[in-house]
Amino acid sequence: MSETKPRRPTKSKTSAPTARPKKTAAKGAAPPKAARKSPVRVKPKAAKAGKGRGLVDVVLAALEDMKALNVTVLDVRELTTVTDTIIIASGTSDRHVKSLATSVTQKSAEAGFRALGREGERDGEWVLVDLQDAIVHLMLPRVREFYGLEKLWDVRSGDRT
Repeated sequence: MSETKPRRPTKSKTSAPTARPKKTAAKGAAPPKAARKSPVRVKPKAAKAGKGRGLVDVVLAALEDMKALNVTVLDVRELTTVTDTIIIASGTSDRHVKSLATSVTQKSAEAGFRALGREGERDGEWVLVDLQDAIVHLMLPRVREFYGLEKLWDVRSGDRT
C-alpha cells in the first residue's frame, strides 16, 4: 500500500476577495503616496548632522580625487533654467574620462544626489553627467578645444556676437 501526503488547503476560486473600505482624504490633506512625485534630490544622512556639502563641492572633490585636468565651474543661473551650474573637466584618455564620470556619479549618489542620466560613455571622448542642478561635461582635451563650451556659456567673455 502506498502512502499519500496530506494536501494543503487551497483557496477557493469561488469566494470573492474581501474589499477594503476606501479611505477618504480630508479637504486640504496631502495626496496619497502613489500620486506624489519622488524627489530627485535625497537629503544625505551627513547633511542632517550638519556635515553636508553642496552638489558642486561633491563633484569637485570627486574630480580632484580622480586627477581631472582644467576643471572649470560656470554659474549659468542667469542664462538658462535647465541647470544652475555647468562643470567642465578634461581627462587624459577615454578610460580616464569614463572613470571620471563613474566617480562623479558614485560620489554624488553617496552624498544623496541622484544622477538623472549619463551620455557618451561608450566612446569616452565626451561624457555628460546630468545631476539636475549641475551638468558635468567630461572631455578629452582635443574635443574640449573643438567645441569651446567655456566660450559658449561664459558671460564674462566679450566675444558674444
